[in-house]
Amino acid sequence: MIITTASFKGGVAKTTTAIHLAAYLQTKGQTLLIDGDNNRSATRWAERSLERGGLPFKVVGVNQSAKYSKGCEHFVIDTEASAEEEELREIIDGCDLLILPTTPDTMSLDALIQTVELLRALGIDKYRVLLTRVPPPPRREGEEAREFLTEAGFPLFKGKIREAVAFQKAANEGVLVHQVSDRRARNAWNEYSAIGKEVFGE
Repeated sequence: MIITTASFKGGVAKTTTAIHLAAYLQTKGQTLLIDGDNNRSATRWAERSLERGGLPFKVVGVNQSAKYSKGCEHFVIDTEASAEEEELREIIDGCDLLILPTTPDTMSLDALIQTVELLRALGIDKYRVLLTRVPPPPRREGEEAREFLTEAGFPLFKGKIREAVAFQKAANEGVLVHQVSDRRARNAWNEYSAIGKEVFGE
């Protein structure tokens, strides 16, 4: 399976999503994460992980992907924070599912709408929206965003990723979220596992 994460806006947990979905896919078969973002966030995450034994999957740049793809069953591609129309065509053509992470704030939703409008104009439907960094109750931004996106006919994951300091700790330490010392760490991992199960139709 080839999964690609993309967004027209930064700060929506795109790389965090790529890292944790790659970790889930690794439980199903050998997985390679291809870092196609110029910021190289996934690569730096993997480099920090070396002090703690490394991630359970390999992270490589686009130019290294052919060399390291042998024997891999699954691939996760972390793309740049924005893409032009032609790039988006190539991204879609090269994956089985495009995941569009978005936070439930107005600016992120506006960027998401632009992306989906472009996908629809291209006649593309193999994508799904993932709500990330959803604030905890009593704040209702997440529920309101889901209602809005559902009414607009956007394909959504049933699950969501709630906002948690554990994700920042994981990025800083170069580990997966359930490996940090934080009371919400296990729940945070379970939420990404649930998204992985949706990807596999489980």
